[in-house]
Amino acid sequence: MGNRELLLGDEAVALGAIHAGISGAYSYPGTPATELFEFIHEHAGKWGVHANWSANEKVAYEEALGMSVAGKRIIVSMKHVGLNVAADPFMNSAVTGVNGGFVLCMGDDPGMHSSQNEQDSRVFAKFALIPSFEPANQQEAYDMTRLAYEISERHKVPILIRLTTRLAHSRSDVVVGEPREQNGLSHNKATTASFTLLPSNARSQYKKLTEAQADFERLSEESPYNELNLSSANKKRGIIVTGIAVNYVREAMGGTINVPWLRIAQYPIPTQKIRKLMEDVEEILVIEEGYPMVEELVRGILPLPGKTIRGRLDGFLPRTGELTPAIVARALGEEVETAFKATMQNVPSRPPVLCPGCPHIDSYKAIREVIDSYDSPLVTSDIGCYTLGFYPPYSAIHSCVDMGASISMASGASHAGMHPVLCTIGDSTFGHSGMTGLLTAAQQNNNMTVLILDNETVAMTGTQESLSTGKSLIKIIEGLGVDPAHIKEFVPLPKNHEENAKLIREEVEYRGLSVLIAKRACVQIRRR
Repeated sequence: MGNRELLLGDEAVALGAIHAGISGAYSYPGTPATELFEFIHEHAGKWGVHANWSANEKVAYEEALGMSVAGKRIIVSMKHVGLNVAADPFMNSAVTGVNGGFVLCMGDDPGMHSSQNEQDSRVFAKFALIPSFEPANQQEAYDMTRLAYEISERHKVPILIRLTTRLAHSRSDVVVGEPREQNGLSHNKATTASFTLLPSNARSQYKKLTEAQADFERLSEESPYNELNLSSANKKRGIIVTGIAVNYVREAMGGTINVPWLRIAQYPIPTQKIRKLMEDVEEILVIEEGYPMVEELVRGILPLPGKTIRGRLDGFLPRTGELTPAIVARALGEEVETAFKATMQNVPSRPPVLCPGCPHIDSYKAIREVIDSYDSPLVTSDIGCYTLGFYPPYSAIHSCVDMGASISMASGASHAGMHPVLCTIGDSTFGHSGMTGLLTAAQQNNNMTVLILDNETVAMTGTQESLSTGKSLIKIIEGLGVDPAHIKEFVPLPKNHEENAKLIREEVEYRGLSVLIAKRACVQIRRR
């Protein structure tokens, strides 16, 4: 019996990666994946692991791929929408293949606890034609991570591990194994063609990837994590359940699943096991956290006469939101009334608010005073604490779409002839993906005012390091071509309100590009 550790799901993957012999970890903060990298960063010195935050998820993925080319094992982690940013290197890395073991851990957020959509990362793995894992508990998160590196190096592909918020942020005992030594350097010049995706090379690499699908399917059919049980005498309905949802099924059924069932935790889906289950029952209920991906695949491969498939697509389960034991119980014909549910009915809702003393409060008060004097102002905003400027009493922003969109959307509105057009973006988000939008705006001298709310940190996800703050931020802005005469700083404090509103108004009236930096540290940093 190995040692026991009390770990978050994020931490279980992190420790599994450390014990699998990683040499590097790469990430950009994003809930619910942030704690994974923070755990590795905390222990990096002890284990000799390179771990520094990257400017964005695309950079993180490419840095990780570079370490893999050198023969080292790595892990890259991000939240689900981060993979949209990293999609280019991710998709192409499935074609290039990898050298050192490569694991991508995704933190998906069904129910949108802190996200702008409910994206399901399993779809990305299927899109890229690579294997993926979906653990149901912290022990599996640790074990699957170690297994993923073995598969990655054996088959020379990246492996995706999908966590959801409920698993990422809950704790459980994990039995851990013996650590493995790190790989040595092993760059092989013979693989140069595979990593150079000229069309002639890419065609042969893509052919290899498609030919490997039979091996990936065999691994899924043989996986102990894809568990088929046909022992029940009740053949009316069978269940296909994926990932963390198996816990809800067990809870709803009193601990034991008393119908024929198949649990899927390793992908691609085990087609033969699904066929066996379908042949054994009259109806299939598919229970999965996220998109109805497995349900769609089952409907496509098993159009058997007289068989019914139920799930999220036909409304038997809710099409949106996070699953709960009570939702699953109702779908199974049970009713679970938990003490938690009864208690929550009496708790008033508490919408998120900016922290008392937050510098964004004073920035938005000044912005609001300025825009209130115009008939039709537009303020585009971005991903960060300052998105809360949408709510009263500020009601100061009109959009929030994705990282970096504020500046680009403001440019588009200025092209349409709107005035005034302002946008708000944080210092870290600016470094993440705002710089290219500002480069374009500067070259065109668009009639807009950019407000960079520099609180010196990545505040929304726990005050991680910002790579574009202070003096370096000003140098970046100047380097992008903004007129230095219209790059100005102000300190968002109540005593400076009139002065700040006057400055913003002056730059709004300037018919060209202005960049104003609201510079004041996050109160959480000051408290520490």
